[in-house]
Amino acid sequence: MALSGVGMASAEDTIKIGHLAALTGDWAAYGQTEANASQLAVEEINANGGVLGKKLEIVVSDFKSRPEDAVNAVRRLIDEDKVVAIIGANGSGVNIACAPLVTEKGISQIGTLSTNPLVTVDDKGAVRPYTFRICFTDPYQGKLIAYFAAKELGKKKGAILYDVASDYSQGLREFFLKDYPAYGGEVVADLGFNAGDVDFRAQLTKIKESGAEVLALPNMGKELALIMKQAREDLGMTDIVFVGGDGYGEFMWDIAGDSMENSYWVSHVAPEDEAMAPFFAAYKAKYNDECKEFMNGVMAYDSVYWLKDAIERAGDADPKKIRDAIEATKDLKLHHAIITLDEQHNPKDKDGVMLIAKDGKGQLYKKIKPE
Repeated sequence: MALSGVGMASAEDTIKIGHLAALTGDWAAYGQTEANASQLAVEEINANGGVLGKKLEIVVSDFKSRPEDAVNAVRRLIDEDKVVAIIGANGSGVNIACAPLVTEKGISQIGTLSTNPLVTVDDKGAVRPYTFRICFTDPYQGKLIAYFAAKELGKKKGAILYDVASDYSQGLREFFLKDYPAYGGEVVADLGFNAGDVDFRAQLTKIKESGAEVLALPNMGKELALIMKQAREDLGMTDIVFVGGDGYGEFMWDIAGDSMENSYWVSHVAPEDEAMAPFFAAYKAKYNDECKEFMNGVMAYDSVYWLKDAIERAGDADPKKIRDAIEATKDLKLHHAIITLDEQHNPKDKDGVMLIAKDGKGQLYKKIKPE
């Protein structure tokens, strides 16, 4: 399913960019927010003159929260919709699956929240020439979780519960396991589950018995909420602290309720950041919604603005020139951060933000850089 912006001019007067987003399935809350945000960015850009004298058009393609559907969605965006670049997705496994296709077709793809290192480099370390990301990576994010748990919270006995089939989850787990002992922590339980599981009590019982003080949750979607709910309500694990990555979503409160309270989450943006206030106000005015999945919204919104800048620097909408311009990005001031790409297509030196889940929403706890 591809959804195209309405009210566009003729094809000769438009530049089409694709957006790979999960509009249905378990990740729909993330994807629907992304689609709204990218459309908002395009409308703002067009209202201010467009790009190179042309209108931008966003074409959203639903990958249904399944990596296996993403390749077909990207193929349609390129072959049928004739997009010149793509933003999304928000999952590492999705971008990894799509990387050979976008390389073959010569169309750049910017991952919104795709943090696994293998998104932009292959397993031999070679850079994927047409794949980029706007977010920081799992080595940095895993280090943030480990540092925060051991140093900031002082919790030296840690457990981890991860999705065995997720590139994102595996990546965060790998780097947490590596860095947590370096900060004085001991991993006392390392357990997995399968995507789609709904009962985590067996794993949580082992974690409870291990004496863990902190539980690292490198996951996405409803499983996160179910894990916390079952730990608190079914097993009485009231003292253990939950610390997770950027899979946090406001929709999880609907499932976990008060079990979410006082958990901590890595974020790419603080909702209280004054620089983002105009975006949140515009989003609310257009959609009558608070942009609850704010990480996804901000990353999609700024990815469109990044592409606008790249197309302008390229001087036309040729996909190869756009790719070269994206790769050469330096000191680009977006709304949430200043972006300079490194040699592996990752933003350099982005601050990490820790959120605390409190009073029914994610709030800024502090900005943090691990030692």
